[in-house]
Amino acid sequence: MSVKQVKAISIIGMMSELEKVVKFCGDSRMFHPDDAMSFYSDTQSFVPLHNKNPYSASIQELKNSAELAGFQLEYSKPKDFHAGNEAVLKYVSFFVSKIDVLTNRKLKLRQEIDNCQRNIEKVSHFVGSNINFTEIMQCQFITPNFGRMPNESYEKLSQYAENPYVLFFPYTSDSTHYWGAYFTPPEQKEEIDRIFSSLYFEKLEIPPIAGTPEEYKATLEAELEKLNKELAEAQSNIDAFLAEEKDKCMAYYSKLRELDSYNEIKRYVYQYNKSFILVGWIPAEQEKNFTKHLDGIKSVEYSLTDGKDELKNSPPVIMKNPPFVKLYEFYVKMYGLPNYNEVDPTIFVAITYTLFFGIMFGDVGQGLVVAIVGALMWKLKKMEIGKILIPCGISGMIFGFLYGSVFGFEHALDGIHSALFGTNGKLIEVMEADSINMIIYGSVVIGFVTIAISMIVNIYSSLKRKDYESAFFGANGVSGFVFYVSLAVGLVCQMFLGLEVMNPVYIICLIAVPLILIFFREPLGELAERRKNRKPMNWGEYCMQSFFEVFEICLSYVTNTMSFLRVGAYILVHAGMMLVVFTLAEMVGGAVGYTIVLIVGNGIVMALEALLVAIQVLRLDYYEIFSRFYIGEGRAFKPVTAAKTED
Repeated sequence: MSVKQVKAISIIGMMSELEKVVKFCGDSRMFHPDDAMSFYSDTQSFVPLHNKNPYSASIQELKNSAELAGFQLEYSKPKDFHAGNEAVLKYVSFFVSKIDVLTNRKLKLRQEIDNCQRNIEKVSHFVGSNINFTEIMQCQFITPNFGRMPNESYEKLSQYAENPYVLFFPYTSDSTHYWGAYFTPPEQKEEIDRIFSSLYFEKLEIPPIAGTPEEYKATLEAELEKLNKELAEAQSNIDAFLAEEKDKCMAYYSKLRELDSYNEIKRYVYQYNKSFILVGWIPAEQEKNFTKHLDGIKSVEYSLTDGKDELKNSPPVIMKNPPFVKLYEFYVKMYGLPNYNEVDPTIFVAITYTLFFGIMFGDVGQGLVVAIVGALMWKLKKMEIGKILIPCGISGMIFGFLYGSVFGFEHALDGIHSALFGTNGKLIEVMEADSINMIIYGSVVIGFVTIAISMIVNIYSSLKRKDYESAFFGANGVSGFVFYVSLAVGLVCQMFLGLEVMNPVYIICLIAVPLILIFFREPLGELAERRKNRKPMNWGEYCMQSFFEVFEICLSYVTNTMSFLRVGAYILVHAGMMLVVFTLAEMVGGAVGYTIVLIVGNGIVMALEALLVAIQVLRLDYYEIFSRFYIGEGRAFKPVTAAKTED
């Protein structure tokens, strides 16, 4: 439940050493640059470099050209690479121009091939019609137009029956078009062409040397064969060029990425007379390794400060969790990263989410399916939620075993339960009245324990942040914890155990006093934190506002606890839904029908319930737990590195 420690490092040196420092910081892959203006009080003489990055556009051009050529660029640390910056840009220009010529030739040929194939398909509809395109196209007093029109347009020709020149002569037809020709005299050509254009007539372009449809088709097929050969040759030229330049291009691309990352760091550099100032963050555990290299650069000085001493500058956060807990960082990041001096709630989420999901989705068979689906989602699609579903599915299997449920068969494990637990049948009969009461009471207890633990976490987190008002006098601080726990324990002892604990001393000390402390938490907090303004400006307004706030707090204790009833409700919902599935299966009857209904029913219940349970458990974590102790306004630690993929 913590984050890795980081340190702020301020680097000062002569401008002549800037390139070395920037290069080292980029190569280290552990330097997170920050704005130096926020770290120094006197910044009047600071001048930003305002260097324009000359490499970003080149990277994008190189990537676009490589993509057109079907070549995937990948970053790898350049070895024995000695080309200067200008040489890198010159090579990129050469590669891009060469690839553009080759790929443009290929694209042009592809367009010509597509056009040729379309013409072959079109002229095929006129084969066998005894037409000679050459002779018809040489007519002086009429202009022929061959092509096709949609079936719907052909039916609309009757609307132009009064115009003797609007005539279409069909030769063939298919499911969508009529293929044929219309003829126009020169003086009517513009009007007739406009009419047929409105009818979506598509013209077949016929060259003067077309001859018959058979001859024209043969010409087109010969042209298509020629174009395909030229296309293969163009692709061969591209492949040969890439084979020759692949390794060199990869090296230049990697170098270009490094230069781009160095310039990213320069955006944070300020000049001070003849010196530069660069401020950033490094992991505390890498301090010796980082500073050892800086010590080797002349005229460079640096100073380090612990992140806890730079809270005003919001130190970036590196989350530190064991492998199982790390899976649930996905949910924490969705809500917001923890602040540097705040408790990391990931372990809390890992425990509560897995536990609650299993309780609400208790079924051995369906839990196994969820775990398998989660594994496939991660394996095939790299979906973060898939990794989370694996332990959740296993948790569902464990609780499903306790419930004795396997794909909805509620008595499949009766024998095993009898042997292990010595029961007459299964351990927990979910749909019995006694079990229902136990589930409801158990859900309330789970809510009470979870909220109480959240309050303890808030007390620790508030003390860590030195927020004494929240730690001691807040609704989720010591006062709120004492009130909530004392009230709950007192009511349980009084109503269910018959213990008379709710006496005047108990009520005054453990219920009334904590409420009074919560009521006056602002002035008490200011007193505890030794702030000057310890009194409200208007006591009447303050008391009225605090009264309604305390009333809302008391109400929220009840509603938040009752919100956990959904944990038990979904146990009953699962059993009820599967009961409906089995009822429908029995109504269908027959071995085949019964099996099909069970399989489909299980699939629907799994999909629907898994989605609902996943959402409801996340809601409990976000609204009933996080709201008590978590701020989540931190920022991620993002070291500048050329190895990062640019999206």
